[in-house]
Order: sequence, then structure tokens, then C-alpha cells
Amino acid sequence: MYSQEKIKPYSAQGSKTRQVETMFNSIAHSYDRLNHLMSLGIDKSWRIRTLKALLPYKPQHILDIATGTGDFALMAHRILAPQSIVACDISEGMMAIGRDKVLNAGLQEVITFRKEDCEHLSFPDNSFDTVTVAYGVRNFEHLDAGLQEMRRVLQDGGHLAILELCTPQHFPMRQLFWIYSHLWMPTVGRILSKDNCAYTYLPRTMEAFPQGEIMQDIIKKAGFKEVVFKRFTFGLSTMYLAKK
Repeated sequence: MYSQEKIKPYSAQGSKTRQVETMFNSIAHSYDRLNHLMSLGIDKSWRIRTLKALLPYKPQHILDIATGTGDFALMAHRILAPQSIVACDISEGMMAIGRDKVLNAGLQEVITFRKEDCEHLSFPDNSFDTVTVAYGVRNFEHLDAGLQEMRRVLQDGGHLAILELCTPQHFPMRQLFWIYSHLWMPTVGRILSKDNCAYTYLPRTMEAFPQGEIMQDIIKKAGFKEVVFKRFTFGLSTMYLAKK
């Protein structure tokens, strides 16, 4: 068991998956505003760079896991112009907001939403040529199982792109990030989201999540090859790319 798998939003008892679902349903109303506020908008550039890394492969059928309110799926449509994107999540509250965005953009024929458990996806083998996950894998109850499911639904030669928040390793960013994640983030998150636990849980998982070469090896262990990673903005975020 990896360290972040032991961290749950509300209680040490019970399923992490169910608690994460409850948490995101609770904060869905304020998630987008808080997400961009907390990152000062830098997260947008990380998303763009990750999606542009997929451009050479010309993906046509994308599965976006842990899609949340659909921002990454909408950005994938703008940058990659695939035929279809299936955006899935365990939180109906988050996806309800995403569906409204997609409807307003007139993209409901291209981007569809499905409630899915990442460890037990309902899709047949070899269904997609690309799988993406932005800021979601650290919430998996069983990381290995989630990665193996993503590989299962990928076509041979298909690509996986993971974007995840990390903790900087070097002075002074490491110290500044501790202040940000332990003081500012929980306080602002609690005030705006009205959830006393969510923005304490999220930085704890960021600190516990395996990073860099360790995560690279975990992805390889799940059966992927050509696994590479790139850190962004002093190590605040990392992109992982892999091939089935």
C-alpha cells in the first residue's frame, strides 16, 4: 500500500473511494474557483503542456479519468481535436457542472460524461487510443489497480498522460510550499468550500504521493513502457507519459 492510499478525507474507517466521492460532491460548487485561485492560474499552463505532449500521436478517442468539472476534457478538445472524449468521474456533483460547460460550448456530441470507478471501468478492452488523468491519481484507493485498468482499456500503442501535483524538494520552494499547503490552502478552502476536511486532505495526499522516478517505476510495473516524466514550475507539478 502506498502512503497516499491510507489518507482519507473524513475518517480512517471505510472506503477511501466513497469518501472521496462525498468530498467532491460537497465542494463541487466552489471547486473551479478555488482550483484556479489556489494555483494562481499556473495550472492552466501545466495542462496545456501535457496535452501538447500528446499532439504527435493524434489521439482520436480519449478517456479522461477523474475529469471533475470537465476542464481538462474541454481543453483536450481545443488542443487535440479528437473525434470523441469520454469524461468520467465518481462525483456526480462535479460532472453536473462539467455537463453544463459542455452544453454551453455546444460539444455534447463530442464530450460525454460517465460515472465510473477508476478501478472497475465498464469499458471493453482496447476501447481508447489515449487515457488522461489530471490531478486525480493521488485520490485512487488502489493506485496499481487504477493504472492496470487504464492500461486494459487502452489500445496497443496507445498513450497514457498523467498530470499530478507534487511537493517541491529544494529550498526555498519546499519551505514556501509548506506554508502555502498547511496554512493558506486549508484556511481559504474551508471558508469558500464550507468543507472542513477537503483542503486539509488534498495537501496531505500531495505530500504522500510517490514522485518522479518512484512513480515512473510504478507505472512501468502496471505494464506500461516508454515511461517518461517532466517536472513543471520548481517541482509543483509533474507530467508522466507512457505507452501501452
